[in-house]
Amino acid sequence: MDLKVGDRIEMKKPHPCGSKTFELLRVGMDFKIKCEGCSREVMLPRKKVEKNIKKVLS
Repeated sequence: MDLKVGDRIEMKKPHPCGSKTFELLRVGMDFKIKCEGCSREVMLPRKKVEKNIKKVLS
């Protein structure tokens, strides 16, 4: 999957705040994503993020 820093993604499951959209802050073996609803930053393994992406928004 071709993802770059700054891309916005929509996930299958929402964040606890209710938002489904996230911004990619770091790409590598782990992804650092920032929730666009509450601005919380989360580090997740690449495999888990790629599995849960519904679509890439930009």
